Amino acid sequence: MFSLLVNTPANATWEQNGVTVAGGHGYGDATNQLSYHFGLFVDDDQTVVIADLGNHRIMQWKNGNTTNGQVVAGGNGAGKRLHQLNQPTDVLIDKETDSLIICEGRRVVRWSCRSGTTKGEILIDNIDCHGVAMDEQRYLYVSDVGKHEVRRYKLGEKNGTRVVGGNGEGNGRSQLNVPTYLFVDRQQNVYVSDIDNHRVMKWNKGVKEGIVVAGGQGQGNALTQLSSPQGIFVDT
Repeated sequence: MFSLLVNTPANATWEQNGVTVAGGHGYGDATNQLSYHFGLFVDDDQTVVIADLGNHRIMQWKNGNTTNGQVVAGGNGAGKRLHQLNQPTDVLIDKETDSLIICEGRRVVRWSCRSGTTKGEILIDNIDCHGVAMDEQRYLYVSDVGKHEVRRYKLGEKNGTRVVGGNGEGNGRSQLNVPTYLFVDRQQNVYVSDIDNHRVMKWNKGVKEGIVVAGGQGQGNALTQLSSPQGIFVDT
Protein backbone atom coordinates (compact mmCIF):
# COMPACT_ATOMS: atom_id res chain seq x y z
CA MET A 1 0.00 0.00 0.00
CA PHE A 2 2.52 2.54 1.11
CA SER A 3 5.76 2.89 3.03
CA LEU A 4 5.42 6.28 4.67
CA LEU A 5 7.59 5.88 7.77
CA VAL A 6 6.47 7.66 10.92
CA ASN A 7 7.51 7.62 14.54
CA THR A 8 4.37 7.00 16.60
CA PRO A 9 4.65 7.03 20.41
CA ALA A 10 3.96 3.66 22.02
CA ASN A 11 1.19 5.18 24.12
CA ALA A 12 -0.55 6.96 21.22
CA THR A 13 -4.34 6.76 21.14
CA TRP A 14 -6.88 7.48 18.41
CA GLU A 15 -10.40 8.85 18.44
CA GLN A 16 -12.94 6.06 18.07
CA ASN A 17 -15.11 8.06 15.67
CA GLY A 18 -13.44 9.14 12.44
CA VAL A 19 -14.33 11.93 10.02
CA THR A 20 -14.80 11.73 6.26
CA VAL A 21 -11.85 13.21 4.37
CA ALA A 22 -12.69 11.99 0.84
CA GLY A 23 -15.91 11.01 -0.90
CA GLY A 24 -18.90 10.19 1.24
CA HIS A 25 -21.45 11.42 -1.29
CA GLY A 26 -22.51 8.09 -2.66
CA TYR A 27 -21.29 6.05 -5.59
CA GLY A 28 -20.43 8.11 -8.69
CA ASP A 29 -17.88 9.91 -10.82
CA ALA A 30 -18.27 13.50 -9.59
CA THR A 31 -15.27 15.09 -7.89
CA ASN A 32 -16.90 14.60 -4.47
CA GLN A 33 -17.53 10.90 -5.14
CA LEU A 34 -15.65 7.61 -5.48
CA SER A 35 -16.46 4.25 -7.06
CA TYR A 36 -14.84 1.13 -5.58
CA HIS A 37 -11.84 2.93 -4.13
CA PHE A 38 -8.82 0.76 -3.38
CA GLY A 39 -5.27 1.77 -2.33
CA LEU A 40 -4.43 5.16 -0.89
CA PHE A 41 -1.38 7.18 0.08
CA VAL A 42 -1.04 10.07 2.53
CA ASP A 43 1.99 12.36 2.27
CA ASP A 44 3.68 14.54 4.87
CA ASP A 45 1.28 17.47 4.39
CA GLN A 46 -1.75 15.15 4.65
CA THR A 47 -2.55 15.23 0.95
CA VAL A 48 -4.49 12.04 0.18
CA VAL A 49 -4.38 10.26 -3.18
CA ILE A 50 -6.78 7.39 -3.82
CA ALA A 51 -6.98 4.69 -6.49
CA ASP A 52 -10.58 5.14 -7.67
CA LEU A 53 -10.86 1.78 -9.40
CA GLY A 54 -14.42 2.01 -10.71
CA ASN A 55 -13.80 5.42 -12.28
CA HIS A 56 -10.39 4.46 -13.71
CA ARG A 57 -8.70 7.46 -12.15
CA ILE A 58 -6.58 8.72 -9.27
CA MET A 59 -8.21 11.30 -7.01
CA GLN A 60 -6.41 13.77 -4.77
CA TRP A 61 -7.78 15.49 -1.70
CA LYS A 62 -5.77 18.33 -0.20
CA ASN A 63 -5.65 18.72 3.57
CA GLY A 64 -8.61 20.79 4.71
CA ASN A 65 -10.67 20.43 1.52
CA THR A 66 -13.10 17.61 2.20
CA THR A 67 -15.74 18.83 -0.26
CA ASN A 68 -14.23 18.10 -3.66
CA GLY A 69 -11.23 16.18 -4.85
CA GLN A 70 -9.19 16.61 -8.02
CA VAL A 71 -8.55 14.11 -10.80
CA VAL A 72 -4.74 13.85 -11.02
CA ALA A 73 -4.39 10.80 -13.32
CA GLY A 74 -6.73 9.03 -15.71
CA GLY A 75 -10.42 9.81 -15.69
CA ASN A 76 -10.65 9.28 -19.45
CA GLY A 77 -12.42 5.93 -19.38
CA ALA A 78 -10.86 2.48 -19.07
CA GLY A 79 -8.05 1.81 -21.51
CA LYS A 80 -4.37 1.22 -22.12
CA ARG A 81 -3.49 4.47 -23.84
CA LEU A 82 -1.11 6.74 -21.96
CA HIS A 83 -3.88 9.20 -21.01
CA GLN A 84 -5.98 6.38 -19.52
CA LEU A 85 -5.96 4.02 -16.55
CA ASN A 86 -7.66 0.64 -16.25
CA GLN A 87 -8.94 -0.25 -12.79
CA PRO A 88 -6.08 1.21 -10.72
CA THR A 89 -5.53 -0.64 -7.44
CA ASP A 90 -2.71 1.26 -5.73
CA VAL A 91 -0.82 4.55 -5.86
CA LEU A 92 2.04 6.33 -4.11
CA ILE A 93 3.59 9.80 -4.28
CA ASP A 94 7.27 10.01 -5.23
CA LYS A 95 8.34 13.33 -3.75
CA GLU A 96 11.75 13.22 -5.43
CA THR A 97 10.26 13.38 -8.93
CA ASP A 98 6.97 15.04 -7.91
CA SER A 99 5.02 12.21 -9.48
CA LEU A 100 2.49 9.46 -8.84
CA ILE A 101 3.37 5.79 -9.30
CA ILE A 102 0.29 3.70 -10.04
CA CYS A 103 -0.57 -0.01 -10.34
CA GLU A 104 -3.22 -0.53 -13.01
CA GLY A 105 -4.18 -2.68 -15.99
CA ARG A 106 -1.20 -5.11 -15.84
CA ARG A 107 1.33 -2.30 -15.71
CA VAL A 108 2.96 0.24 -13.41
CA VAL A 109 2.82 3.81 -14.68
CA ARG A 110 4.11 7.19 -13.58
CA TRP A 111 2.20 10.46 -13.86
CA SER A 112 3.74 13.84 -13.10
CA CYS A 113 1.99 15.86 -10.39
CA ARG A 114 2.73 19.08 -12.27
CA SER A 115 -0.21 21.09 -13.47
CA GLY A 116 -1.22 20.38 -17.05
CA THR A 117 -0.12 16.74 -17.12
CA THR A 118 -2.40 14.80 -19.48
CA LYS A 119 -0.67 11.42 -19.78
CA GLY A 120 1.65 9.06 -17.99
CA GLU A 121 4.62 6.87 -18.88
CA ILE A 122 4.98 3.11 -18.50
CA LEU A 123 7.58 1.97 -15.95
CA ILE A 124 6.78 -1.77 -15.89
CA ASP A 125 4.38 -3.75 -18.06
CA ASN A 126 3.08 -7.31 -18.44
CA ILE A 127 2.69 -7.81 -14.70
CA ASP A 128 -0.46 -8.69 -12.77
CA CYS A 129 0.30 -5.93 -10.29
CA HIS A 130 -1.90 -4.99 -7.36
CA GLY A 131 0.19 -3.21 -4.73
CA VAL A 132 3.21 -0.89 -4.93
CA ALA A 133 5.57 0.51 -2.29
CA MET A 134 8.87 2.43 -2.30
CA ASP A 135 11.71 2.12 0.21
CA GLU A 136 14.06 4.85 1.43
CA GLN A 137 16.57 3.98 -1.31
CA ARG A 138 13.78 4.56 -3.87
CA TYR A 139 13.46 0.95 -4.97
CA LEU A 140 9.97 -0.02 -6.07
CA TYR A 141 8.25 -3.13 -4.71
CA VAL A 142 5.36 -4.54 -6.73
CA SER A 143 3.07 -7.46 -5.89
CA ASP A 144 2.20 -9.85 -8.73
CA VAL A 145 -1.07 -11.66 -7.99
CA GLY A 146 -0.64 -13.97 -10.99
CA LYS A 147 2.79 -15.27 -10.00
CA HIS A 148 2.12 -14.99 -6.25
CA GLU A 149 5.29 -12.99 -5.65
CA VAL A 150 6.73 -9.56 -4.93
CA ARG A 151 9.47 -8.06 -7.09
CA ARG A 152 11.83 -5.19 -6.38
CA TYR A 153 12.82 -2.73 -9.12
CA LYS A 154 15.38 -0.01 -9.45
CA LEU A 155 13.63 2.87 -11.20
CA GLY A 156 14.11 2.41 -14.94
CA GLU A 157 14.57 -1.35 -14.62
CA LYS A 158 12.07 -3.60 -16.42
CA ASN A 159 12.59 -7.07 -14.93
CA GLY A 160 13.38 -6.53 -11.28
CA THR A 161 14.36 -9.11 -8.65
CA ARG A 162 12.00 -11.44 -6.84
CA VAL A 163 12.20 -10.77 -3.10
CA VAL A 164 9.08 -12.55 -1.80
CA GLY A 165 7.30 -15.76 -2.82
CA GLY A 166 7.52 -17.00 -6.39
CA ASN A 167 7.19 -20.65 -5.39
CA GLY A 168 3.72 -21.11 -6.74
CA GLU A 169 0.35 -20.62 -5.12
CA GLY A 170 0.22 -22.09 -1.63
CA ASN A 171 0.24 -21.56 2.11
CA GLY A 172 3.81 -22.58 2.90
CA ARG A 173 6.26 -20.11 4.40
CA SER A 174 7.92 -19.64 1.01
CA GLN A 175 4.60 -19.16 -0.76
CA LEU A 176 1.78 -16.67 -1.17
CA ASN A 177 -1.78 -16.93 -2.41
CA VAL A 178 -2.84 -13.68 -4.09
CA PRO A 179 -0.50 -11.08 -2.54
CA THR A 180 -1.95 -7.58 -2.70
CA TYR A 181 -0.80 -4.65 -0.58
CA LEU A 182 2.71 -4.05 0.74
CA PHE A 183 4.66 -2.20 3.39
CA VAL A 184 8.47 -1.88 3.34
CA ASP A 185 10.35 -0.77 6.46
CA ARG A 186 13.71 0.99 6.85
CA GLN A 187 15.57 -2.34 6.83
CA GLN A 188 13.90 -3.31 3.52
CA ASN A 189 11.83 -5.99 5.23
CA VAL A 190 8.62 -6.57 3.28
CA TYR A 191 5.15 -7.06 4.79
CA VAL A 192 2.51 -8.55 2.48
CA SER A 193 -1.27 -8.90 2.69
CA ASP A 194 -1.73 -12.54 1.64
CA ILE A 195 -5.44 -12.43 0.83
CA ASP A 196 -6.44 -16.02 0.11
CA ASN A 197 -4.32 -17.34 2.98
CA HIS A 198 -6.03 -14.85 5.31
CA ARG A 199 -2.76 -13.72 6.79
CA VAL A 200 -0.06 -11.04 6.75
CA MET A 201 3.47 -12.24 6.02
CA LYS A 202 6.81 -10.62 6.77
CA TRP A 203 9.91 -11.34 4.71
CA ASN A 204 13.16 -10.12 6.23
CA LYS A 205 15.60 -8.82 3.64
CA GLY A 206 17.43 -11.59 1.79
CA VAL A 207 15.59 -14.59 3.27
CA LYS A 208 13.88 -17.42 1.36
CA GLU A 209 10.95 -17.86 3.73
CA GLY A 210 8.62 -15.48 5.49
CA ILE A 211 6.96 -15.53 8.87
CA VAL A 212 3.29 -15.10 9.68
CA VAL A 213 2.82 -11.90 11.69
CA ALA A 214 -1.00 -11.75 11.67
CA GLY A 215 -3.73 -14.28 10.98
CA GLY A 216 -2.90 -17.59 9.35
CA GLN A 217 -5.53 -19.39 11.44
CA GLY A 218 -8.09 -19.76 8.68
CA GLN A 219 -10.72 -17.27 7.60
CA GLY A 220 -12.86 -15.89 10.40
CA ASN A 221 -13.71 -13.09 12.79
CA ALA A 222 -11.94 -14.34 15.90
CA LEU A 223 -9.14 -12.17 17.26
CA THR A 224 -6.62 -14.75 16.01
CA GLN A 225 -8.01 -14.68 12.47
CA LEU A 226 -8.22 -12.44 9.42
CA SER A 227 -10.63 -12.51 6.49
CA SER A 228 -9.15 -11.59 3.10
CA PRO A 229 -6.84 -8.85 4.46
CA GLN A 230 -6.12 -6.01 2.09
CA GLY A 231 -4.52 -2.69 3.05
CA ILE A 232 -1.65 -2.82 5.52
CA PHE A 233 0.32 -0.29 7.56
CA VAL A 234 3.09 -1.15 10.02
CA ASP A 235 3.77 1.16 12.96
CA THR A 236 7.55 0.84 13.12
